[in-house]
Amino acid sequence: MTEQLRIEKLVYGGEGLSRVDGEVVFTPFVLPGETVEAERTGSRKKAQRARLVNVAEPSPARVSPLCPYFGHCGGCQYQHAGYEAQLELKRGILAETLRRVGKIEFDEARIETVAGEPFGYRNRVQFHFERGRMGYRELNSHKLVPIEKCPISSPKINEAIVRLNTMVRDRRWPNFVSSLEIFTDERHVQWNVLESDKPVAKHFFEWLADEVPGTVLGALEYAVNEDEFTVSGQAFFQVNRFLAPRLAELAIGDAKGEAAWDLYAGVGLFSLPLSRRFARVTAVEAGRAASADLKTNAHRGRLKIDVQQRQTEAFLAEAKTAPDFVLADPPRSGLDKAAVARLLELRPKTIAMVACDPATLARDLAAFGAGYRIERVQMVDLFPQTFHIETIVHLCRLD
Repeated sequence: MTEQLRIEKLVYGGEGLSRVDGEVVFTPFVLPGETVEAERTGSRKKAQRARLVNVAEPSPARVSPLCPYFGHCGGCQYQHAGYEAQLELKRGILAETLRRVGKIEFDEARIETVAGEPFGYRNRVQFHFERGRMGYRELNSHKLVPIEKCPISSPKINEAIVRLNTMVRDRRWPNFVSSLEIFTDERHVQWNVLESDKPVAKHFFEWLADEVPGTVLGALEYAVNEDEFTVSGQAFFQVNRFLAPRLAELAIGDAKGEAAWDLYAGVGLFSLPLSRRFARVTAVEAGRAASADLKTNAHRGRLKIDVQQRQTEAFLAEAKTAPDFVLADPPRSGLDKAAVARLLELRPKTIAMVACDPATLARDLAAFGAGYRIERVQMVDLFPQTFHIETIVHLCRLD
């Protein structure tokens, strides 16, 4: 049975919030101010969920999705909104999350928005395979959505999609492989097996190399500005090929001095440019593959970077003095409480936080409020057409 809902706002995750008889109902693929007809699908996480049936009164920001799989594939949540509207919605969600979770009143108008191309930006995606078909997972489901193209992915990835659709129907395809990841710089392609019931033979990758030009066996060399990064299969790298070159520039800003720390450093996207601004740079990265790549990348650029392969919390616990500048790009879970507490004790002059989850960012910023003020907030739209929000926050010590 359908019911009419009036959408109040969008929340982090991409769903629209409405209220019916005191109950909160979340519906995907809607926009604020719209009146829609929806059907309840049950409750999850203490709230009612609904499926969109019809848009009775559309928002002026509503557009026709570019992707034929939108609404079925779980990868995108915002293709029904014009891109400028997406940016405004995300900025509002970020400001509200800072206020609700961190009790931080930061004027939404002061949140700087940095955007790139809204389509064709992804340099890394994961494919799933079942019974001679390939694609992505359906929204809130493990069901496969077969695809023939992906508008948010780069041209090289779309070229690979065409080849994989043929390969997966070939008798040589290893049916025990259920998930593959592709990473590319548009010249070269790296393949990583994510899910497989058996070890994958070398000749499978050789076959991929024959079918997809540019395939490399091993690490991929990715150029960003004046640096080149070796990225192993197990190492993280930013997925937006247009904004990766700007991310370090935005995070570092005009910082310079004697010493800097790059916490959760990965393969060195921030460490390498930091070493040109500071006399001493310490890069802390727990992952074995990423830290090895970081050492390679620093050596290639003839840059002096002290690479510490260890947990950030352990590094901070043993640190005696603070540097001039700390850059932290933690995982989605945010900074550990002990890490925040130790940074408050050490009192570096400035801290730059790079965060991919507004809620954990708000929590961490609230804790830093005991010794720091927020100087600048930048929302970098690394993931257009999706609900994901990347944020850079610059903190200055309260003297």
